[in-house]
Amino acid sequence: MTASGLDAPLAGNLQLGERLDARLRIEADGSITALTGKVELGQGIHAALAQIVADELDVPFDRVRVAPVDTSSSPNEGTTAASRSIEESGAALRQVAAEVRQALLESAAAELGVPIGELSVDAGVISAPDGRSIRYASLAGIDLTRPVTGQVKPKPARLRSLIGRSAPRRDLVAKVTGKPSYVQDLEIPGMVHARVVRPPSYGAELRSVEVDALSAMPGVVQVVCDGNFLAVIAEQERQAIAALTRARRTSVWDTGRSEPLKVDPRALLEMSSETALVEQRSDGAGPSGRVTSLEAEYSRQHIAHAAVGPSCAVAVLDDGGYTVWTHSQGIFELRHELANVLGMPSENVRVIHMEGAGCYGHNGADDAALDAALLARSVPGRAVRVQWARDDEFAWEPFGPAQVVRLSAGLDERGAIVDWQHDGWSPGHDGRPAEDRPAEESALLAAHDLAVRRRRPRPRSRLEANGGRRNAIPLYVFPNYRIVDHYVAEAAVRVSALRSLGAHLNVFAIESFMDEIATATGADPIELRLRYLVDARARAVVEAVADRARATPFQTGDGDHVRGRGIGFARYKNHAAYAAAMVEVDVGTEVTVKRAWGAIDAGMVVSREGLVNQAEGGITQAVSWALYEAVQADGSRIATRGWNT
Repeated sequence: MTASGLDAPLAGNLQLGERLDARLRIEADGSITALTGKVELGQGIHAALAQIVADELDVPFDRVRVAPVDTSSSPNEGTTAASRSIEESGAALRQVAAEVRQALLESAAAELGVPIGELSVDAGVISAPDGRSIRYASLAGIDLTRPVTGQVKPKPARLRSLIGRSAPRRDLVAKVTGKPSYVQDLEIPGMVHARVVRPPSYGAELRSVEVDALSAMPGVVQVVCDGNFLAVIAEQERQAIAALTRARRTSVWDTGRSEPLKVDPRALLEMSSETALVEQRSDGAGPSGRVTSLEAEYSRQHIAHAAVGPSCAVAVLDDGGYTVWTHSQGIFELRHELANVLGMPSENVRVIHMEGAGCYGHNGADDAALDAALLARSVPGRAVRVQWARDDEFAWEPFGPAQVVRLSAGLDERGAIVDWQHDGWSPGHDGRPAEDRPAEESALLAAHDLAVRRRRPRPRSRLEANGGRRNAIPLYVFPNYRIVDHYVAEAAVRVSALRSLGAHLNVFAIESFMDEIATATGADPIELRLRYLVDARARAVVEAVADRARATPFQTGDGDHVRGRGIGFARYKNHAAYAAAMVEVDVGTEVTVKRAWGAIDAGMVVSREGLVNQAEGGITQAVSWALYEAVQADGSRIATRGWNT
């Protein structure tokens, strides 16, 4: 992100009047505890936030701890999504750290009898010119209940020492050595284990269940049946799995009203949609001479999040309140919807974040949290662990929505692009829990199965930055363009946010169409892009990645294989980081990616390693999406139940 994002007078999501101690604490040993509302998803954000705080306070990186995110103690910074953690929480923490540093200097100046301007700070030690010094630990009792003012300027870039370097990820050692790290690993004394028996297909209704036979199985503590919500609770996990297996085999479901699932993306073109003009531009002067029209259609199917670890949550009901451990990306929003479904004030629900094993987007984490809370009320005082099975994760999580994009371009006699038309069809891309959702609605899966059902809200996000419109407006400067959104309100399957939202297909379509125009006009694909890019930073990443690729010798295909290279460019949400990528592919009976290059301009980089990891992960995931991944259906049933399908 740009440096200006961290230099705002009241940075990030800070509010005037918010107290400093809501974001930072100085511990008795002089270490620093930072409080954030942004959760760690494996993206390394907590390490980056620690870098920002350590740099601003002049303390070693290993002296800064980022507290676990908890609705009882953390600032509410909304959902951890859309790559906003640095620009929101990072900016806020930097501003707070600057004000805390100033408060420490004021206290030290008074104690040492030295003007603030004569003091220096190094490794958490404030020193006077005569050699006297005070450690942060000695000032740990300083009053930080004072409000944030926004009047203290953070350090200028030239004085930063940690920003831009690669800081060690403290979480990685445990993960790579197999130590308990995730919510799936959480153990609480007296904890019981539960499994939810999901319907065989969308729209199925539970008709009968052998409650007595299931209750008599070894270790079974409780069989819970509430409408279509069926679950078993047992002392041990293996006992819960055995009961789940029997319940799946013996329970009777009515699937007669279930209709075939329309998962083919082109079905969107036949569904009811709300059409809106996103943006248009005209230079007022029509093209002179003959105009040739070029058209193309691009689509993507529904894509599963396919998290490495299936969703899991632990909940306990004690003293009239719930505590829930979850890998949700939005614990405050989740708390609101849990409270709605459970019929109690939000203050009676505490949600604590723990990492899950990998997901960018809205998978089953929030749903598992409701499962656990619903079952915890059947065994008050005992923690209930709900672990989804792999096939349930694939069948019942919200998918990344299918999309269709139709593009057309008008080319004049010289092959110049004189007109551009973009039409996109997509459901909403945000079915997450929300704090403003009414009590009669819920985004959570089990809420739609209870005897007293909550209405399923339709997916949100028609805004360009947050849904199917994201990156639909090209950054290429054309004299005339028109961008139209066709919002499909009712998706055939359950959908929600998946990494990059609508930008995935919009960028793929725009960049593929630029290549088709290059082919039709005989232009070089790189030169064609540069011809219509006026933003210097955009041009720089395209040129950089092209130069890097050209420096690597090109290999020809073997036998009947064809080897080629392709390029793509985008700016995230059209206002954040710039990126360009090139890949070398081998085309035979299959398409194989042999090499990939990337160039990124993200403004001020906090953690270089973090940025590289994000880019490499993005390239890998994009290749997988483009070549392999798609959710399949068999009639009314999701047929994709694991990575092999």
